[in-house]
Order: sequence, then C-alpha cells, then structure tokens
Amino acid sequence: MGPHRVHRKSWDNDWDVHCLTFSTFQRRPLFTGRHAAGWFLDTLAAARTRCPFRLFAYVIMPEHVHLVLQPLSGVTIRTILWRLKRPLTRTVLAWVRANSPAFLNRLADVRPSGKTLYRFWQRGGGYDRNLRSASDVHEKIRYIHDNPVRRGLVARAEDWPHSSAGDWILQRPGRVPIDWDFLPEPEVR
Repeated sequence: MGPHRVHRKSWDNDWDVHCLTFSTFQRRPLFTGRHAAGWFLDTLAAARTRCPFRLFAYVIMPEHVHLVLQPLSGVTIRTILWRLKRPLTRTVLAWVRANSPAFLNRLADVRPSGKTLYRFWQRGGGYDRNLRSASDVHEKIRYIHDNPVRRGLVARAEDWPHSSAGDWILQRPGRVPIDWDFLPEPEVR
C-alpha cells in the first residue's frame, strides 16, 4: 500500500446516516461526458434494491461523488460501495472498449507487479462520515448541494444537473427518488 491510498474508516451502526465521498481514478474528470453521470444514477437506483438504503441527497461532480444515505438494518457501507462502484466500472469499461479504446490508457493502473488493471474509481473506499444529529444531516446536504456553486460550475445549486438539489429546492422529482418520509427532522432552536 502506497502513501497515496485513502483508507475509509466506517462505523456500520444500524440506522446511522452517512455522508460518503469517493473519487474517480486519479481524480480525472470522468463525469464530464454524456454518459457516466446517467449510468451512475441508474446504478444508484439499482443498488437501493440490492442492498436497501435510504437516500437523502447526492451530487455527482466531475471527479467525485457525494451521497447522504442511511443503510437499513444489516446493510454495510462496504456492500453499498461495492454495489455502486463495481457495476458502473463494468459499464464504463465495456463502453470505452467498444467506442473509444484509446481512452483505456487513461484508466490504466499499472501495478508494481507489471499487471495492468483498468479503473474508473480511485483505489480505496473514499471518505465516510457518520452524521450523528439531524442538524448534521441537513448541514451536510446543504454543503454537498452547494459544491457545484463553490466550484463555479453553476450559479445556483438547483441548476447542477447531476444532483438532488432540484428535488430539495424546487421540489422537482429527480431521476433517483429521495426518501423524504425518513429524513431526520432538523432540531428547532
């Protein structure tokens, strides 16, 4: 393991809400094309049926993803990440091999043994932050929705097409439904 590898520490306590962040291979902007973000949203929807979790917010940035979710009882973050990352990698690699084989070089990860693997995602699990209170959940949702604005990609969070911000701000149903009925209520001060 090299010093550049990110280790994801996860506490899989039933019913904890998590904010997950994971990056594309070498933080390349792999979500800027026509297909990858849509494929990820399809994978996100499918993962919810295979390893049930409640989804409260998401943002797909050019080189990373943020999710705020709550695994249901017995579902681990590791399983969720596997159900998200592996199918998307297969889809992307199949498309690249068929439509743009020269692009495979940008996804090549040459191991010290000389073996070459092709990656869509950065090695490691990324970052997992347990959100312990309703105010933490709502603050993190605002934070991830504002990510495209802070980066100068859009003027308003709801204008970013690969985000649940439109669901939140405009009450516009997105491609992957938000579990509104289970969202922790913010504390009244």
